[in-house]
Amino acid sequence: MLSPEGELNISFGYKCNSGRDVPCRVTNGFEILPEFHRTSSFSCLSGAALSANATLANTNICNGVIGEEILPNWDSPNSFRKIPSSPSLSRLDILSSSLQSSLSNLSCSPSTPSEMLEYDSCTLKSMSAPSRNEGFLNAVEVQVAGGAAGEDRVQAVCSEENGWLFCAIYDGFNGRDAADFLAGTLYDTIISCSNNFDWELETDPIQSSNNIGWDRSFQNKLNDREERSLSRFGGNNNSYNDCFAGGSPSTKVAASYKSFLQGVLDSLQRALNQVENEFLYMVEQEMEERLDLVSIGSCVLLVLLHGNYLYTLNLGDSRAVLATSSTGDGNERLKAIQLTESHTVENEAERARLLAEHPDDPMTIVAGKVKGKLKVTRAFGVGYLKKKNLNDALMGILRVQDLKSPPYISTEPSLNVHKISNSDQFVIEASDGLFDFFSNDEAVKLVESYILSNPSGDPAKFLIGKLVARAANSAGFSTEELMNIPAGRRRSYHDDVTVIVIILGMNQRTSKASTCI
Repeated sequence: MLSPEGELNISFGYKCNSGRDVPCRVTNGFEILPEFHRTSSFSCLSGAALSANATLANTNICNGVIGEEILPNWDSPNSFRKIPSSPSLSRLDILSSSLQSSLSNLSCSPSTPSEMLEYDSCTLKSMSAPSRNEGFLNAVEVQVAGGAAGEDRVQAVCSEENGWLFCAIYDGFNGRDAADFLAGTLYDTIISCSNNFDWELETDPIQSSNNIGWDRSFQNKLNDREERSLSRFGGNNNSYNDCFAGGSPSTKVAASYKSFLQGVLDSLQRALNQVENEFLYMVEQEMEERLDLVSIGSCVLLVLLHGNYLYTLNLGDSRAVLATSSTGDGNERLKAIQLTESHTVENEAERARLLAEHPDDPMTIVAGKVKGKLKVTRAFGVGYLKKKNLNDALMGILRVQDLKSPPYISTEPSLNVHKISNSDQFVIEASDGLFDFFSNDEAVKLVESYILSNPSGDPAKFLIGKLVARAANSAGFSTEELMNIPAGRRRSYHDDVTVIVIILGMNQRTSKASTCI
């Protein structure tokens, strides 16, 4: 393990309580069964992170509001803390109130009437004080943890009694401001955007089935593994779509539930787009004083576990990896399934997409990087590769020569929803620094063996320790020698690394998780 222990910038964990049943709730005059609203499908999680990059102590974006009002209490946590629901001003409202111009005047705002209507509905919602009791992410109180490690930022928010968990990793680059902005605004924006829709389930099908059996029918139609995963970018899944076709009560309910799943994905994407627009607007307002803001960006990895469904959103090269077995009895070695896309020029599909979008630019990819600057093909921020005026503000070698057809970096996320089964054991969510040293299979095997031998231990911290040992060995150092190299110089040997391990299932694995509670 790491030595000295204090080098871990982030370490937190959470264990679900047992024996708590969630009562049915009433929506639009009918009862939703506890199968859809029960205690969460995760039993515990742990998070750990280690910095390698040296960054500025404080971020200055939005006149310092992000650094002064939002993030300080999240640095280096060792436990979750409870946050009660409140109708008071949200963090996003505090941020938005500092703007000197209306967000409707954003230079990067949607231009078509339909896009503007959709954008405005989300914007107006976020500018009011969102109630945590609205929408599907409702909660009387939530528990949160988060922190900063180099240019990485991490968040975890859960409402166990309402069966949802939000975990996000923001892997910043060229500076910490974009990751700070995401950590300060994205969660609240998702809450706001998700309040624009509700359970779009019809009353008649449920009442006609006497409120029993339809969840079983829905699950039976999704038993096949290929039918349990709906991806926005994986092509059409005919077998999945077929299971929602037809006119029987159960299939009508299933079709409505599919609409709900799609609504969650749409809300995640709308929230990300809105936060991107706000960030680029602020970059334009402040770039005369801080020109470096035009090149600062972040990868985004978000995991939302709601009931038995696990949603993922990602931009860039961070990953969410599912550990699952084929039998579900836990007696065989687990296999790794990557739930997210890798948005880099090494990904042939991404490379082909990028070249197809810029057919008249032979310099789209230079030296294995987008315009010779970035390996990632999708990211938050990095405005100089998206807008000509932001690139023109740069001077000398920093400016991209001949920016023919921006944007070159996409903010279109990969989105996926996976239905959790009894075979699924845990999820590893991590920035790319982990996968510089371990493959998906290696990471899963390490966590699996550690959990078996240390049932009350901390798998996230264990992975960080194994990474440091491997990085030290590769550099010809001892672990202590590597850890004594100050942040900034140590970036030559490993990246900032953030890891979250989510243990799935209703059964309690431990009596203690990480350093928490």
